[in-house]
Amino acid sequence: MSSPTSSPTGTLHALHNQWPQATSVDDFRANLAAVHARIAAACQRVGRDPAGVRLLPVSKTKPEATLRLAYAAGCHMLGENKPQEAHGKWEAMRDLTDLRWSVIGHLQTNKAKLVAQFASEFQALDSLRVAEALDRRLQAEGRALDVFVQVNTSDEDSKYGLAPDDVAAFLRELPAFSALRVKGLMTLAMFSAEADRVRTCFVQLRELRDRLRNDAPAGIVLDELSMGMSGDFEIAIEEGATVVRVGQAIFGARATPDHHYWPATAPVQA
Repeated sequence: MSSPTSSPTGTLHALHNQWPQATSVDDFRANLAAVHARIAAACQRVGRDPAGVRLLPVSKTKPEATLRLAYAAGCHMLGENKPQEAHGKWEAMRDLTDLRWSVIGHLQTNKAKLVAQFASEFQALDSLRVAEALDRRLQAEGRALDVFVQVNTSDEDSKYGLAPDDVAAFLRELPAFSALRVKGLMTLAMFSAEADRVRTCFVQLRELRDRLRNDAPAGIVLDELSMGMSGDFEIAIEEGATVVRVGQAIFGARATPDHHYWPATAPVQA
């Protein structure tokens, strides 16, 4: 089974429907090896240690049986966009006691209860209303949650996330929510075959983090940068990503259109 490969400076966004489906544990092992090789090559280009980049396999739209194959191949944390879908998968797979879940998509306050029950990580925090709802539900569950603040670095109305200029003030409010453990920032880059346009988004997030890190409120940690997906994660790594969210390069192309998971005018491929 062969997968598309990228050039050191390009993106794979134009090839997003060509990822072969993983249908066995061996397929997943091969795909994971290929992605880790791409991670290692990107790190080598900029003198980084690959151990400093966490791969988050994104399993949205894929059925439980496929997720179990991925787990058997070594995927013990999975990323999901829709809280309700993720919660259902968590309930069905609770026998896998070391399988953890990262919710990486937009969250409405009425779904905060679901996320508080099962997620280990939430990567799309972008409003105080969501922070308050999550914190209240987490307190009731006796749990804490790692969170990333989502930033709209592409300045597209179709994307969620805070404007970069609003992040500092937002961070100052977060110590009030003691069940939320802020770990860093997350962004979705512009969906483009032009690497320079994609890279600009990643550079902006890194530079924003660097500016805010020293003056962050007590308890607010900004060590992590979650950025980069199947088509562009090498560029993200070159610009400092510590978490890359990779779905189709591991699981195969998705049949469900992206507008089912993302705003209709922002067709991004994890």
